[in-house]
Amino acid sequence: MERKTKYWILVASKDHVKNGLSESFAQACHGKSAPLKRMKKDDFIIYYSSKQTIDKPDKCQEFTAIGTVADDETYSFQQSVDFCPSRRNIDYFKSEAISILPLINDLDFIQNKKSWGYPFRFGFFEINQHDFELISQQMLKQMYV
Repeated sequence: MERKTKYWILVASKDHVKNGLSESFAQACHGKSAPLKRMKKDDFIIYYSSKQTIDKPDKCQEFTAIGTVADDETYSFQQSVDFCPSRRNIDYFKSEAISILPLINDLDFIQNKKSWGYPFRFGFFEINQHDFELISQQMLKQMYV
């Protein structure tokens, strides 16, 4: 039986997402491999960034990147002497970052609209096709106008 395409949200600061975009990779949950191993080739990902920079308070609250999983390989990358995170190769689309705020009421994965940031605390989670299409249409809209 063929596995259906899945849609994933990954959470990272906007500056970290930019690094992934420039080198066509994704990292999640402080470099843990387990979330990345749940993804399969041709699944879709969207990055959400609550902050501009990891250790600073500047809010971002945007969906900042979108793409597809390029292959079925999870690999380790020696980023520094004491940090060797797991990564996945991603084919990113040319897109625009968009604010989450106008979409909150229409996103199924946000069940409590008053505490809308709660799902992002997990750092990685699956969303349904409706939510993916709602977000992706906005992120890709500027590319087709």
